[in-house]
Amino acid sequence: MDHSAKPDIFSNHLEWYSSKVKSVLSRSVESDIDNNEEERIIYSYNTAFHGMAAKLSQEEVKKLESEAGVVAIFPETKYELHTTRSPYFLGLEPIQSSNNSFSEKLVNHDVIVGVLDTGVWPESESFNDAGMKPVPSHWKGACETGRGFRNHHCNKKIVGARIFYHGYEAATGKIDEQADYKSPRDQDGHGTHTAATVAGSPVRGANLLGYAYGTARGMAPGARIAAYKVCWTGGCFSSDILSAVDTAVADGVNVLSISLGGGVSSYNHDSLAVAAFGAMEKGVFVSCSAGNSGPDPVSLTNVSPWITTVGASTMDRDFPADVSLGNGRKIIGTSLYKGKSMLSTRKQYPLVYMGGNSSSPDPRSLCLEGTLDRRVVTGKIVICDRGISPRVQKGQVVKNAGGVGMILTNTAANGEELVADCHLLPAVAVGEKEGKEIKQYVLTNKKASATLAFLNTRLGIKPSPIVAAFSSRGPNFLTLEILKPDIVAPGVNILAAWSGVTGPSSLSTDHRRVKFNILSGTSMSCPHVSGIAALIKAKHPDWSPAAIKSAIMTTAYVHDNTIKPLRDASSAEISTPYDHGAGHINPRKALDPGLVYDIAPQDYFEFLCTQKLSPSELGVFAKNSNRICKHTLASVGDLNYPAISVVFPEKITGSVSTVHRTVTNVGPAVSKYHVIVTPFKGTVVKVEPNTLNFTRKYQKLSYKISFKVTTRQSEPEFGGLVWKDGVHKVRSPIVITYLPPM
Repeated sequence: MDHSAKPDIFSNHLEWYSSKVKSVLSRSVESDIDNNEEERIIYSYNTAFHGMAAKLSQEEVKKLESEAGVVAIFPETKYELHTTRSPYFLGLEPIQSSNNSFSEKLVNHDVIVGVLDTGVWPESESFNDAGMKPVPSHWKGACETGRGFRNHHCNKKIVGARIFYHGYEAATGKIDEQADYKSPRDQDGHGTHTAATVAGSPVRGANLLGYAYGTARGMAPGARIAAYKVCWTGGCFSSDILSAVDTAVADGVNVLSISLGGGVSSYNHDSLAVAAFGAMEKGVFVSCSAGNSGPDPVSLTNVSPWITTVGASTMDRDFPADVSLGNGRKIIGTSLYKGKSMLSTRKQYPLVYMGGNSSSPDPRSLCLEGTLDRRVVTGKIVICDRGISPRVQKGQVVKNAGGVGMILTNTAANGEELVADCHLLPAVAVGEKEGKEIKQYVLTNKKASATLAFLNTRLGIKPSPIVAAFSSRGPNFLTLEILKPDIVAPGVNILAAWSGVTGPSSLSTDHRRVKFNILSGTSMSCPHVSGIAALIKAKHPDWSPAAIKSAIMTTAYVHDNTIKPLRDASSAEISTPYDHGAGHINPRKALDPGLVYDIAPQDYFEFLCTQKLSPSELGVFAKNSNRICKHTLASVGDLNYPAISVVFPEKITGSVSTVHRTVTNVGPAVSKYHVIVTPFKGTVVKVEPNTLNFTRKYQKLSYKISFKVTTRQSEPEFGGLVWKDGVHKVRSPIVITYLPPM
């Protein structure tokens, strides 16, 4: 809604919204929607952006679109939910130390991170507030109560907790309070895990059934958490998410961590993008998960340039398990199984695979519910292919059919990446190549056999990090000139706090209860970045969201712990910026980046002005009608983004493209930077000037990069640009795309 269009006869915007809804209500007695305009309105939004959420028929939507003051109408969208080692792996603490970690010493307790998720389990030791200072005065939020959640569950760590469910109930019906808490309490566990990853307090002796033993702490253990429960048993809905963003900004959060995704639509039709734009205008840093649809290209979500889009990578820790075949071959996989039903390592068990050599999937090979024959499976280890159903559910199907164990084999999409699961029976996951070998052994040997052994935790794995196979990939098809994802961070086998009412496998049949769980996904990598953003905000409270994002991106590294280029777990090939963005997050370097690429809210609006949006479509982002296109960007590539992506249309050799950038000195007042650029096969790159001389802190200097095509390439080219002063290395990835003939 156009906030400034409210007629003076209405005392507030909610009255105006109600009148708008009333004017378009269907009066048909056959309508299954309530005709009371007050009950039709689900939410009123007033901070991050202006508008309402309402229940309307298609006919009513068409009428409302033509009403004065209505800028845009979005359909309700369903979103999906997309650590003892990671602080050490990221350089935030020594592995063995009695002293406080680097991150604990840094955070000044005034930074508040809003986590939009499934709620929080307040009794977790990760939310202990011992030693924390009083809640900062800028916090204006609340601690909402409900079943299992009272005022005392908030403290100096969990400073606020709210629930948002009206959109969910409008779409699905009343919440089943036997299946979920209609309160901030977390039934699922996902929200507790992400919140603890962001800012969990140190907990010694944390582990999952003995795995990953150590001290668990969040990325910013001194920061505060505000939990906004937007996800329920049946999903997460956009109207609730928008209300949570709007409320969180008004409450006073400094960072928003949103491990959710709902597909990609144009910027002005992406409700989360619109809400995040409003949050950014208020100085709130927003990080979102990239999605778990990799390794397919163009599988990203949350691609707006004002959102930090986070992909997932591995750490140098794994949980090895052995598959010992009857032919003497031993294969190393992974597992988090720890139960009473252990297989004897002195005995071989019959091995069975219900699939065949056909390339078409067989439901039995996938171990789907109801596909396994008890007469064939009982007493045997069953090979199951990944796909369609959850990994741990396949093990439950095997167990129900009488199987004694499972070998879970990767597909080509998963490659050799191993994701550990807390199975309900002895089970080991293996890579695609090993899986093919095991299946071939079974298909060619009538007396195939195996046994499984579990080896606990292994550290110092090389190479690492590796880009996770499941991590969603670029390019950003909405705007090729905006490189996505922005960054990758640990998202595979992450240990963090867990709900007290849900088993570690999340299956209803899992009656085990644990204080910590190990999960994988970009949902896990996103809170790593959110927590590190909180650290940067604590050290540099006056920095904009764009400056924080720039610091994270330009200090990222693109090599693993063997000093070789980052690799992709799916293909085992060198990963590209379409996989890892600017690279892998480097927290210590991000706190002192030297230079930053800052972007003001008006600059982001100017970017939108290049997107061929109509005035009414742009109005979604100009909530108070105080932003107009000043046309300060010569091209979309001139947005002062920390990454550089140049697109050459179908033209002859000799095409030239020039982009401009401005850097702000946040390092020593007097400093001199020299530039280094990766050479490209098909394009000559020139930077002018090639030296930047700063004489004061916060001074801004500009440069331009010219790209001239000499030989068009059939594939995108990848490289980088680095400004160096002898201490700092300020790196921007470069992508050159040559569009093919139409």
